[in-house]
Amino acid sequence: MEFSTKIRFADEKLKKSFEELKYSKTEDKNLYEWISKALKELEINSFCGIQIPKRLIPKEYYKKFGNLDNLWKYNLPNGWRLIYFVVNNEVCIVSVVIEWLKHKDYERRFGY
Repeated sequence: MEFSTKIRFADEKLKKSFEELKYSKTEDKNLYEWISKALKELEINSFCGIQIPKRLIPKEYYKKFGNLDNLWKYNLPNGWRLIYFVVNNEVCIVSVVIEWLKHKDYERRFGY
């Protein structure tokens, strides 16, 4: 059985931030293109990222999203990371984008 795959943002604020990147004139324009490419890949295969071990999932994610049983990162160019989790609602698979951050901020958030 094949599932359809969808991409969602964790909230409208994050979605708006992503859309605003498109009209930027700085490195953010590149970031928009990198994230767009990643989202297309996630639509094809939600599990194409790297799964983050449960013990490393930041507590703030549990507070915000409840009992996460999976968390993934997708490596973007220039050290950026796209963080998402996958939900299977038995009709389709949904990849929910939580945030994107620079590598240094990613390392701090996950305690590396």
